[in-house]
Amino acid sequence: MSSFFQEPPRLGNQYDDDRVLRSYLRRYLTPHVLAGAEPGLRRLGGRAAGEMIELAREAEGAPPVHVPFDPWGRRVDEIRVSPAWRALHRIAAEEGIVATAYERMHEGARLHQFALLYLYHPSSAIYSCPLAMTDGAARVLEIEADEELRREIFPHLVSRDPNEMWTAGQWMTERRGGSDVSGIDTVAKRDGDAFRLYGNKWFTSATTSEIALTLAKIEGSSELSLFMLRLRDNDGRLRQIRIDRLKDKLGTRALPTAELALEGTPAYLIGGEGGGVKKIATVLNITRLYNACCAVGFMRRGLALARDYATRRHAFGRPLCNQPLHVETLAKLQVDFEASFHLAFFAAQLLGKQEMGTATTQEREILRLLTPLAKLFTAKKAVAVVSEVLECFGGAGYVEDTGLPVLLRDSQVLTIWEGTTNVLSLDLLRALRCEDALEALVNDLARRIERIPAALTPAQQSVRVAIDQLRRHFGGLASADRTHIEAGARHLAISLSRTIAGALLIEHAGWSLERENDIRPLISARRWCEEGLVRLLSPSESWSEESRSIALDDVD
Repeated sequence: MSSFFQEPPRLGNQYDDDRVLRSYLRRYLTPHVLAGAEPGLRRLGGRAAGEMIELAREAEGAPPVHVPFDPWGRRVDEIRVSPAWRALHRIAAEEGIVATAYERMHEGARLHQFALLYLYHPSSAIYSCPLAMTDGAARVLEIEADEELRREIFPHLVSRDPNEMWTAGQWMTERRGGSDVSGIDTVAKRDGDAFRLYGNKWFTSATTSEIALTLAKIEGSSELSLFMLRLRDNDGRLRQIRIDRLKDKLGTRALPTAELALEGTPAYLIGGEGGGVKKIATVLNITRLYNACCAVGFMRRGLALARDYATRRHAFGRPLCNQPLHVETLAKLQVDFEASFHLAFFAAQLLGKQEMGTATTQEREILRLLTPLAKLFTAKKAVAVVSEVLECFGGAGYVEDTGLPVLLRDSQVLTIWEGTTNVLSLDLLRALRCEDALEALVNDLARRIERIPAALTPAQQSVRVAIDQLRRHFGGLASADRTHIEAGARHLAISLSRTIAGALLIEHAGWSLERENDIRPLISARRWCEEGLVRLLSPSESWSEESRSIALDDVD
């Protein structure tokens, strides 16, 4: 009988062990700000590698339960969550995962907050989802709500006190429409100076939250307006909300996601009648960037586990860390992660500047382009990277009690939440209709790669060639019809994302070599650009009747 037992991977402090994050923060936060931020980042890095992992496992193992009736037959629609889920809420409040962005102690507040989120998310059992919507709701109320509502609700959303902090849901999806909000049928009926909502919501995440934002049509109007719901009375009972069932999902199992009906639910109109889609876009911009940050957090967690395991697992007479092909695989995944990291954190920086009122017109235009790009690109990369990470563990990567499959199950939702890859690619096309948006972006990228080490000259040239190709391609779209343009939108979005990431990697590699004497970012930048940045299809290639015949017709 064999006495051998394989050692599992171990995690160290997730802040101290993260070269990429620490280098980025050294570059963009002032020494004074970084000195103030680091104790909290290091504390959270330890919690994410320790107590939070156990809490996440407990929450995953005890998913929410819907109790429709009490023992005497009264409708109660209670959703019971595990104590571990509530503990993850407490940690989020204590560590200021939402609050940090709104304290605005310095221009880097959003960057500081995203660093906290990035550390918190992989060990949170997706508690980051209600936090994303809470952050978005706080921003909408800050901009749109009247003073009384803002004074009553906003402090709860940005509190560091676990007993005072509220979370928010965002309830947009209905049976006829997901990203297509034209399918929303919920009606708002006037009730004196207030409103009551009637309708069905097909997906409602964070159903245990205190408030939710939703869209509805005021009776007699065809235009959508934005409403806020206080979900429960003082005794904790739902306010004219019937829960039909909880969703049985591939992943995010600790997160309560419900189908429900609004049956005259009291609601507050936000920002006046109409314009609901534009107002809810403020939430989407924040939740999409949360999605990107969480995607790179998952990639980083998977790599941390695979890297440690490579030193413990022996095969064919030597550890995996001495197997050339395995090392090459990990290196490729690391480059993908670093490219995605820079894309997401660049967007976080621009969001922070916009909120502080210091962003230039060009930076605001770049953020508009970057938001859908960062979300779609990092989400696709997260699924690919985490899937490859599971292979690094062989059969153990497919066994639930190792805690590894949950990384892949939960990563998959990131491609779907807040807009699929195709939906966001079409959103990019809408953003590109602003004549100066692409020019602002390519000028910014060109500036970033002006001063570089000689070793990065080929990578610099790759970015310049990619920029020229994108310019020419976009110019050629003016004469193409809408069908052809939309068919090639995904290739355009991914190519643009790869090019932006290439420029950001080059820029950071030059800084790191000069200030930190670290050659590793240079290696990553060079490898990323060597892979090729652009794969565009001409209109005739991207759409034809051939496409339709093989996509939709499979009958002899």
